[in-house]
Amino acid sequence: MAKLVYALNQSLDGYVDHMAFAPDALVFRHFIDDVRSVAGSVYGRRMYEVMRYWDDDRPEWAEAEREYATAWRSQPKWVVSRTLTSVGPNATLVEGDVEAEIRGLKARLDGVIEVCGPELAGSLTDLGLVDEYRLYLHPVVLGHGKPFFAGPRPRLRLVASDRIGDDVIRLTYVPA
Repeated sequence: MAKLVYALNQSLDGYVDHMAFAPDALVFRHFIDDVRSVAGSVYGRRMYEVMRYWDDDRPEWAEAEREYATAWRSQPKWVVSRTLTSVGPNATLVEGDVEAEIRGLKARLDGVIEVCGPELAGSLTDLGLVDEYRLYLHPVVLGHGKPFFAGPRPRLRLVASDRIGDDVIRLTYVPA
């Protein structure tokens, strides 16, 4: 049975914004390895549209970006959306019963399925489906934006803390 993990970069004040800060080379290497290791990812529409950036090769990319793109493209993706009518390669559109689909994925797959996007993670948490939260704290204060948590959450219990690169701390929590 797979574990559903919500993992995302965030500022010290709790906001996610891929345009406001980026991982350094060591953290990026961590994410390349992470993408290779997961059984797949579940995306909300907005986060999926952001990540579609990796579908097309870009001449300005260095080797690490090409490596990440290759890993991302090979990973199965499930996209939860009421507005999209199609999704890209290696992706499946989830339009109907999201709870049943995610429960089915967890039962069918082994390893980690990552949840990408705070609103989707909030909905899946409300359904009792998120097994673990990984907060990648960057030394940036944004003061505004989309919060990592889209609403109140049940009490969490810290199970690990890891330094990744020079400046990022990963905090891993499970529901208490």
